[in-house]
Amino acid sequence: MVVVLGMAILGAILGAMTARKRKGSGADIAQYAAGYGIAFALLGLVLSLLLVRFVV
Repeated sequence: MVVVLGMAILGAILGAMTARKRKGSGADIAQYAAGYGIAFALLGLVLSLLLVRFVV
């Protein structure tokens, strides 16, 4: 759970920074943050499942 939440926050930050770097509007920044946040959360979920499967 912590891995998924952490990855979602990291993704949202990276998405917002990417949109800001490309000189996007506020809506662009929000959309990039949401998109990256969802993608990173899914990646964190897979990573969390793999960790539980192989470590525990």
